[in-house]
Amino acid sequence: MSEAGPGRAGFVDPYGALACALAAMLFAAKGIFAKKLYALGVGVEAVVAIRAVISLPLFWWLALRRESWQTIRATPPPAIFMAALAGALCYYVGALLDFAALTMIDASIERVLIFSYPAMVVLFTSVRDRQWPSRRVLVATALTYLGIFFTMGGLDLDALRANLFGALLVIGSALSYAIYFLVSEKYTRSVGSSRFTLLAMTAATVCLAPHYLIVNGTADLESIGAEAWLLLLGIAVFCMFLPASLQAEGVRRIGAQRGAVLSTVGPPTTVVLAWGLLGERLSAWQWAGMALIVLGILVLDLARSSARSAEDRVVNAPANPPPRRD
Repeated sequence: MSEAGPGRAGFVDPYGALACALAAMLFAAKGIFAKKLYALGVGVEAVVAIRAVISLPLFWWLALRRESWQTIRATPPPAIFMAALAGALCYYVGALLDFAALTMIDASIERVLIFSYPAMVVLFTSVRDRQWPSRRVLVATALTYLGIFFTMGGLDLDALRANLFGALLVIGSALSYAIYFLVSEKYTRSVGSSRFTLLAMTAATVCLAPHYLIVNGTADLESIGAEAWLLLLGIAVFCMFLPASLQAEGVRRIGAQRGAVLSTVGPPTTVVLAWGLLGERLSAWQWAGMALIVLGILVLDLARSSARSAEDRVVNAPANPPPRRD
């Protein structure tokens, strides 16, 4: 299987693109599972912690299928540290913020708001590379955040007040997601996607399990029924293990920015699922907001493609151009 990286201008690795799109669609179902679990009396900390504990053996299984224990142990300490830090930030802090927000706002709104992270990825990349964002990038970012305002309720002040705190929690989660994307883009190329994801998820679980036991103890576990356990198994496998593994591989192949753009299939997927399974409906303001966020992400991709084309022209230009023949 070829591994065409993001550096090959004009080519998008189809396996990487498909992996990122599938990951976004599976992540999109997370809010549906969470809402069902909350209705069955399972709390936020329980959902996040049990999801991580169930999925962690699967991450270890996948990693050990691809490489030996000796290879994993030989991972350079900087890569271990950065993967663990990114995992704790995104799948511990960010996940708790995100799942707490789902107790306050609709799953459709949550999934739309989480897509403020591609704009963050592009802006952070500009800072890292010490390049002022182009006008197109600034316009796209403005569209994204105008879309966030509309999704929160827009000029409907009652809806804005009702969604404000939950929306801020999701934006905090999106910030952690953007950082995870950027860190994974760098380190999955040196240690591989499965090992990076394994280190990140192990660190997150090491944080989540003690957090849950300190906050809740073990008494709540006895009250979780069979239906809830099946849903917890589903959210762990289909909304954490599979999408996290697919996303890491996709980002390794096509880069963080391209992966973020392809993940725009997530919000429409959630809207459809929430409409069919939860009876949620978006207002006109919220539909406008979702359209602006997706438009902003697409403009960001166009800006990135234009920048790559310009770089390609410079790189491929002849050192001594032939004389003009007028």
